Amino acid sequence: MNFTDNTYRRATETEVFDLFCLPYAGGHKYSYRGYQDVMPSFIHMQTVEYPGRVGRMKEAPLSDIHDLVNEAYQQITPHIKSHDYAIYGHSMGGLMAYLLTHKLIANGFKKPVHLFITGTSGPSAMSRFDKIRHKLPHDEFIAEMKILDGIPEEILSNPELLGFFEPILRADFQACETYKYVPVEPLDIPITVITGSEEDMKIEDIRLWQTETTAPTKFVQLPGKHFFIHKYPFEIVQIIAKTLKLK
Repeated sequence: MNFTDNTYRRATETEVFDLFCLPYAGGHKYSYRGYQDVMPSFIHMQTVEYPGRVGRMKEAPLSDIHDLVNEAYQQITPHIKSHDYAIYGHSMGGLMAYLLTHKLIANGFKKPVHLFITGTSGPSAMSRFDKIRHKLPHDEFIAEMKILDGIPEEILSNPELLGFFEPILRADFQACETYKYVPVEPLDIPITVITGSEEDMKIEDIRLWQTETTAPTKFVQLPGKHFFIHKYPFEIVQIIAKTLKLK
């Protein structure tokens, strides 16, 4: 099974929601460990694992967003049960959450009760990248990663580790930067969008999430750059928990 392992707290009998989590570019099944530490017992958090990392290191990373969505689909569908579930994703994971939800509904699965998106512009803005990072030379690519503030210093300062992570990051960025938006019927699922105050995104692009659903869309801003999520796990989990409690 590719979800979180036994080092994480398991669901209790009182649990009523599954929360399927989709990692960001370069992320893996432990990327949301900080969330798990503060997650209430009524939410069973399960994180998808992409090829090329942690337990799937021998597999080649995927560079097409739809292949990654298919991976997530194969992993979560056996775990969609009678009780309700929600989907969460940050950055690349936010785009995948949107695409995965459409795929689940198209294939007859019950829809999630809520989508939680962090650090992601509306999908229709994702086809308009000002920078094509995955084609940059090594030094420029790493410089861009530093700007995003998403690679730990212990990796940046270790050439061996950096050499391992760079192809994964490039594949993930290629998956995002080659995505082509196709207008589809809006969802009827409420969405909560949380972004950082210092992110390199236009407000109008973030607001485009409103066009992707006929249900209410809530926008929240927290202090910080693109990876503000690692500074505010408690606050983000509180938003998720309070929202699901009202379902």
